[in-house]
Amino acid sequence: MQWLCLSFEQLSPLHLYRILQLRSEVFVVEQQCTYQDCDNKDLKAFHLMGWQEDTLVAYTRLLPPGVSYTEASIGRVVTSPAYRRTGSGKLLMQESILRCTQLFGKGPIRIGAQLYLKKFYEGFDFIANSDVYLEDNIEHIQMIRP
Repeated sequence: MQWLCLSFEQLSPLHLYRILQLRSEVFVVEQQCTYQDCDNKDLKAFHLMGWQEDTLVAYTRLLPPGVSYTEASIGRVVTSPAYRRTGSGKLLMQESILRCTQLFGKGPIRIGAQLYLKKFYEGFDFIANSDVYLEDNIEHIQMIRP
């Protein structure tokens, strides 16, 4: 997998199209979740993309401290349905944590995780630190990696 991490200003129209296409495919269509994806946080984010040739396989947006939370955060974690169960999600999280540290310094990282992925994120040393809450009709939990 080829990794590319760009600020919003560095994204080409094709990068942006593929990102929004993948996020829509999974979060809106597959998860049947109607929500406002374009929330202005993309403008302040770094966009981590995992490519295999011309296919966007995996994506996260990396947010500096003070945008979503006091801490840096990783959000919009998504892998293409065609590449699931290939280890792409694990590689994506490893790379996301590494890039977060490079971009924002060593410090805690907070995520708002879908509850069913709690054990997955615990594998990357994230610890649940909130009650379960509904976001867009999906159970979530806040987690932090100290």
